[in-house]
Amino acid sequence: MRSTLLLVSSSLSLGTALLAPLPALAQQTASPVEAGDEDEGDDFHRNRGIIVTAPFVRDLSILAGTSELSGDDLSREARSQIGDSLTKLPGVSATSFSPGASRPVLRGFQGERIRVLTDGIGTIDVSNTSPDHGVTVEPIILDRIEVLRGPAVLLFGGQAVGGAVNAIDKRIPREVPEEPFHLDALATYGSAADERSFGASLDVPLTSKLVLHLDGSYRKSNDMRVGGFVLSPGLRAEQLAEAAEERAEGNIEEAQEAEELAGLRGRIPNTGTETYSFGGGLAYIGEGGSFGVSGSYYNSLYGVPERPGAGHHHGEEGEEEAGGEEEEGPVTIGLDQIKVDFRGEVFLPGFFEALRLRASYADFKQTEFEGDEVGTVFTNEGIESRLELVQRERGGWRGASGVQYVHRDFSAVGAEAFVPPNVTDQIGFFTLQEIRSGNFEIEGAARYDKVNVTSQVLGVERDFNSYSFALGAAYIANDQLRIGVNLNRAQRAPAAEELFSNGPHIATQAFEIGNPDFTTEKSWGGEAYIRWSTPDVSLALTGFYNRFDDFIIDVPTGLEEDDLPVFQFIQNDAKYYGLEAEASVIFARAGGFRFSADGVADYVHASLDGLGPVPRIPPLRLLGGLEAQSDTVSLRAEVEWFDDQQRNANFETETDGFTLVNASASWKPFGASRGVTLIASANNIFDVVGRRAASFTKDFAPLAGRDFRISAKFSF
Repeated sequence: MRSTLLLVSSSLSLGTALLAPLPALAQQTASPVEAGDEDEGDDFHRNRGIIVTAPFVRDLSILAGTSELSGDDLSREARSQIGDSLTKLPGVSATSFSPGASRPVLRGFQGERIRVLTDGIGTIDVSNTSPDHGVTVEPIILDRIEVLRGPAVLLFGGQAVGGAVNAIDKRIPREVPEEPFHLDALATYGSAADERSFGASLDVPLTSKLVLHLDGSYRKSNDMRVGGFVLSPGLRAEQLAEAAEERAEGNIEEAQEAEELAGLRGRIPNTGTETYSFGGGLAYIGEGGSFGVSGSYYNSLYGVPERPGAGHHHGEEGEEEAGGEEEEGPVTIGLDQIKVDFRGEVFLPGFFEALRLRASYADFKQTEFEGDEVGTVFTNEGIESRLELVQRERGGWRGASGVQYVHRDFSAVGAEAFVPPNVTDQIGFFTLQEIRSGNFEIEGAARYDKVNVTSQVLGVERDFNSYSFALGAAYIANDQLRIGVNLNRAQRAPAAEELFSNGPHIATQAFEIGNPDFTTEKSWGGEAYIRWSTPDVSLALTGFYNRFDDFIIDVPTGLEEDDLPVFQFIQNDAKYYGLEAEASVIFARAGGFRFSADGVADYVHASLDGLGPVPRIPPLRLLGGLEAQSDTVSLRAEVEWFDDQQRNANFETETDGFTLVNASASWKPFGASRGVTLIASANNIFDVVGRRAASFTKDFAPLAGRDFRISAKFSF
């Protein structure tokens, strides 16, 4: 990898050298985006057309199924984790491990096959490696969240087979505010967990081209309230059977403990959270380009719901006989991250329009506590950088090409460190090209990645070469109708956890075993879609299919080790296919209101060849809503129905279907342009028990019960 590092260093040095003379270039080169072309709106940060690290994201809604959560919708749906904030978008579910740890699930894919980004760069945490790890993104201070699919996703990594989630924040400003300062703030209370949250960001123009940004957030919640029994019917039956057996043997105390577990209802123990973050940034924004830096700190402490029957202890066999098994308290996770980001862009004359550099460094630490005792400490020091050259549009042809580098130095220290220290280095080269001609649009992408994964403790070093390609085409019949298809061939190198895991993981309460001999995972896939849109009606329908060779997945074996269920990573051929649909219609206008109806449907079918269903796949989901909107008032009611999930992997339990009924209202008391919005919502109004099929903890950590939420949003 020495030559790889030299190449990366040279690339970044070139980018820095080219970005350095920005003030001089500002006098020579005009920006391709004139002030008069900017989007107008209440929030001066909003610029949906430009994302620095993804030059064609504004068109992904044409060539791929891109969804966005922003504005009042984001304020209403924001939860403590980004996964739970996105679940009403088409094709999106969440891991919902606990209120403090939830990652997006896209089209049934999760973990390594989904990239979670902040402004186009990885979050550099460890949330992709295990569902108990929280994502270091605070939704309440975001500008918007985008779910990206299609050929352009290859810009972010060949492993993102399921897509990418891009969280757009404001830490490195993109615009100079016209006001002396600009303040955005959001305060929320949620009743289900007695949740209190507050986030604010401030932008101050220091000069006509220099902007200072500051932000901070705080969130605290208690144990999550649920609408019925905490344990699923199957687990309750197991606990009652165990209680009867213990009572028959005269073990009254053990019998009472099992009966108490079976009868547990109302609140999920050990699910409280406390999270805070703060950050600051400085950006120079000139006519010839821009550059900026930011620093941030994220800290979270959250409880891990306990799996009934999953014991963990450190006592030796002899010690157990002499003094009994050592009792330990509940598992909690404390994590913190220090992060430094850089973003730069210089506009160029000639064939290339711009050179863009995005880089990030993060120092991440996660501690798993067993009661008051420190169990295992995970550290992850990482760097991610990308350099892009963007081509100027010529005759309907435009493109971007670049290089991306990722370095990850991971270690786990403690009695139950299930992964040995390891280092991953990855360099990727990519290009994205688009041609528009008449009624046709064609987009193609290619990417090569070289990955080195090393564990000196095990004396193992693995090198992988992966090649990924994607091609998309769309036919624009008229201004309302688009029909298209996307095809892709992707390869993914195994992650260190998939290669080297071998031990008890107290947070997931499982014994996890990897395989250092894994080969590269390969996939072929495609999607076909049709989209129809008029001022009052919109419809989108997408069907997708993916075929995998050597698909890597952890599956329960039915065995136990150290009183924990054993999960083994395996490679097996697999296939995924499914449908997504989204529609909306404005059916009436009266009294200053627009009355509309909307709906979302999604379904995934996933199988492992010769082994049956893939575990943790979301079931068929239908969502329908009615809404009345004026310039200052919005009223909404919706019903979300989840089918039973009866396609289950070996040793996986069924997930009962359920229906959620929600309602919300928002009001701008001082007018549409005055910057104050009050939001009230009632979620799960009938207090039903719902369990998310994609969740590792579904059988003992259901979704929140009835939850009344009140938010106040300010923008000045």
